[in-house]
Amino acid sequence: MTGINLTETTIRGGNRVRVGAALRQTATMAWRSLISVKHNPLELVDYSITPIMFVFLFTYVFGGQMAGSPQDYLQYALAGIIVQNTLFMSMYTAMSLNADLTKGVFDRLRSLPIARAAPLYGRIAADLAKQLWAMLLMIGLGTLLGFTLTGSALGFLGATLLLLTFAAAVSWTAVLIGMLAGDAEKVQVFAFTIIFPVTFTSSAFVRVETMPGWLQAWVEINPVTHLSDAFRGLLLGTPVGSSVTWSLVWAAGITAVFMPLAMRVYNSRSR
Repeated sequence: MTGINLTETTIRGGNRVRVGAALRQTATMAWRSLISVKHNPLELVDYSITPIMFVFLFTYVFGGQMAGSPQDYLQYALAGIIVQNTLFMSMYTAMSLNADLTKGVFDRLRSLPIARAAPLYGRIAADLAKQLWAMLLMIGLGTLLGFTLTGSALGFLGATLLLLTFAAAVSWTAVLIGMLAGDAEKVQVFAFTIIFPVTFTSSAFVRVETMPGWLQAWVEINPVTHLSDAFRGLLLGTPVGSSVTWSLVWAAGITAVFMPLAMRVYNSRSR
């Protein structure tokens, strides 16, 4: 099996789980991941304190140099800060999944009469909920520091859905890394090696025209550039051009490539 069948899912003993039952099981697994914060408060640091630090550091360390004042820079950079945080947080999916695999949690879960992929989809759904929390937290903090939402409510909703769609796509790369890496330390190495250069060679924090010409060629096709521009434009009510379309194209492409690979590895480890 290379993924969840949309009508029924094979489980142990040749029995099948209908889509309604599979969705309920996925929701249960998602809730399991969410309530883990209650038993492990340190997880709240990753999803709350780290985003807050990103906003403060970029605003007050770079703001004066980049735009003349922290508030002016925040108006441009907050969208990029949120996008960067979203990409970094997607790697928590990889680390959590890797921890569950190495500790035998998935071995115990797959002994239950549930859809084989329910634990995996539940993990992704829970992490998307945490992504939403972090995004709202950063926008709230940014507003307190001087950021002004000048776009419409519909634009805000569109920005949120776009960010979560892209985060869901990137989560499949995280799933693949989490299952292939031997331990959490290797997951972090993979994550930072990929995310750092991609986020900083984009329009997330600085305007493309300020970069050298040879670098602009990459920046203009960088998916983080498209996502940052689209997210910023939707929040501020400014023209987004084709950035929304390209963000969705990149999300679809990432999903098309990494979801089958991740599910193949997942299913091979679930036998």
